[in-house]
Amino acid sequence: MQEKSCFGLFVKYASLNVLGMIALSCYILADTFFVSQALGANGLTALNLAIPVYSFINGSGLMIGMGGGTKYSIFKSQENRERADQIFTNGAVMTAVIAGIFFLLGIFAAGPLIRLLGADDAVYEMGKTYLRVILVFAPMFMTNNLLLCFIRNDGAPQLSMAAMIGGSLSNVVLDYVFMFPLKMGIFGAAFATGLAPVISIGILSPYLLRKKNQFHLKKCRILPGLILGIFSSGLPSLITEVSSGIVIIVFNMIILGLAGNTGVAAYGVIANLSLVVIAIYTGISQGIQPLMSSFYGAGNRKNINSILRYAMTAAVLISVAVYLTIYFGADPIAAVFNSEQNPTLQSIARQGLRIYFTGCIFACFNIVLSVYFTSTDNPLPAHIISLLRGFILIIPLAFLLSALGKLLGVWAAFPVTELLVCLIGLGLFLKSSGGRRRSGNFPGRL
Repeated sequence: MQEKSCFGLFVKYASLNVLGMIALSCYILADTFFVSQALGANGLTALNLAIPVYSFINGSGLMIGMGGGTKYSIFKSQENRERADQIFTNGAVMTAVIAGIFFLLGIFAAGPLIRLLGADDAVYEMGKTYLRVILVFAPMFMTNNLLLCFIRNDGAPQLSMAAMIGGSLSNVVLDYVFMFPLKMGIFGAAFATGLAPVISIGILSPYLLRKKNQFHLKKCRILPGLILGIFSSGLPSLITEVSSGIVIIVFNMIILGLAGNTGVAAYGVIANLSLVVIAIYTGISQGIQPLMSSFYGAGNRKNINSILRYAMTAAVLISVAVYLTIYFGADPIAAVFNSEQNPTLQSIARQGLRIYFTGCIFACFNIVLSVYFTSTDNPLPAHIISLLRGFILIIPLAFLLSALGKLLGVWAAFPVTELLVCLIGLGLFLKSSGGRRRSGNFPGRL
C-alpha cells in the first residue's frame, strides 16, 4: 500500500471504531445519568459499587475477541484458513465457559458479592439487583464482544460500528422507558443495559446468516496452544478493562473512608466519564489492530510504522481537546449528575475532574502502544505496560497519595501512574524497535 492509502485505512478503521466504542461506553454512562435523576446519590453509589463487575465481564469478552481477532487476522493474511477457523472455534468455547461462570455467580452470589464490594444497608438492595442482572446477561456481553472483534478483523468495520451504536442507543432509550414511564427503578437500568448487547448481536447476525463471514465454527480439538495464544494476545485488553474495575473498587474503599457515600457518588461521575474517554483511546487502538496484524502477517514494516504514527498523533490531539473541555466545563459536567444539587458532591466532583483527567495524554500513549505490541505478536511489553498501569503502580500510589493528600491524593494517583508507565513504555518501545531492526525480523512471517 502507498502512504496515502495507509492513511485512508487508518481514518476508516479508527474513526468507525472510535464512534462505536463511544457508543458502547454509553451503556454505563446512560445508567449513571438516569440513575442519578431517578434515585439520587444512593443510586449512584450502588451503581458505582457494581460497575467493577461489568468491567470484568467486558474485559473477558475483549480479551478473547482482541486476542483471537489478532491471531485470526495474521493467519488470514497468510491464507491459512484452517488455522483461522480453529482460532475462532477455540475462542467461542472460551467465551462460553467464562460467561457461564459469570452467569452462575449472578444466580447464586450477587448478594455476598455486592457486600464484598462495600455496599452498606442503604444501597445493598439496589446494588444486588443491578449486579445480578448484569451477571446474568454476561453471555450476551461476551458473545457480542467476540463477534464485534472478529467481524472487524474480517474487513467489516462499518458493521461493527453500526452494531455498537445500535446497541448503545437502544440502551439510552430503554433506560428512560424502564426507569421513568414504567418506574422499574435500578432493575430497569440494569435490564436496559443487558438488552443492549442482544440488540447489537441482532444487527450483526445477518452478516453471519448470509455467510459473508470468512471465519466459521469448525469441528476441531480444543488446543491448549491456541487457547494460550489467544489469552496472551488478549491479556492486555483484559487487564485494561479489569484494572478499571479494580481501581474503582480500591478508590471506592479509600473515598468511603474519606468522604462517605457522597464522595463515592462524586467519584462515580469521574469514573463513568473516564470510561467514555478511555473508550475513545480503546477505539483508536482496536481500530488499528486489524491493520497492524495484517501488515505484520504480510511483513510490511513501513505501513505498521505509519499506522502507529497516525494513531499516536490522533490520540494526543483528542487528549488535549478532552482535557480542555473537562477543565473549563467541570462545574456543568458535575451538575448534570447532581440532581439533588448537593454542594459537597459538586465540590468533590469538580476538583476530581480537573486533577484526574490530567492523565489523559499519558493514558492514550500507553493504550495505543500496548495494542501495537500485541498486534505485532510481541505481547510481553504489552503485558508489562498493562500490569503496571492496571495494578502494580496505581493501587499502591492511591494509598500513598491519599495518605499524604486525602482526596487530592486520590485524584492525583491516576495521572502520576500514567506518566510513569508512559516513560517505561517509551523505553520498551525503543528497546524493542532497536532489537528487531538488528535481528531483521520486524515484522515478518510467522
